[in-house]
Amino acid sequence: MSKNYIFHAGEATVLAAEGQFTDAMPEILIGRTDGPVGQAFANMMAQSKGHTAMFAIRACNQMVRPATITVPKVTLKDTANIELFGGVVQSATADAVLDCVIEGIIPRDVADDLCIISLVWIDPRCATDPNLDKKDMYRTNYEATKLAIKRALNNEPSFDELIANRHTIKHDYDDWS
Repeated sequence: MSKNYIFHAGEATVLAAEGQFTDAMPEILIGRTDGPVGQAFANMMAQSKGHTAMFAIRACNQMVRPATITVPKVTLKDTANIELFGGVVQSATADAVLDCVIEGIIPRDVADDLCIISLVWIDPRCATDPNLDKKDMYRTNYEATKLAIKRALNNEPSFDELIANRHTIKHDYDDWS
């Protein structure tokens, strides 16, 4: 693992339980507050219509550290989706970040010098699904965020893995090759 923490990127996908639309696919940037990730983090504090950034908090007055900002990948057009983003997803993200510190994935001695940007996906069908399982939404976002942070800080996948899988693994929506 690189010890400079200038710029690390990671992603992960955790699939929903059967019958749910709660797949989680966070894309993570983690780096020093005085580097390019910190600059991007500060720039994200401005409002962008439909893509409001929020700090990851565990509960009111419990902002997680390293400071983490969550940004939706899709335009949030209604109160129901905004509540899922600012509730279940925000909480799952915060808990995953804190557990990464507790477990040493993010070293505690540098945690205050780092910040995280997490781009998160909420399937628009979740807000209107009468059978939405918020526990599953929490689970997928928690697990995927934790895995994306681990991958980012370990520079995963490795070049060897990418090269080995170049012609065997295809994008899930690959119908063009």
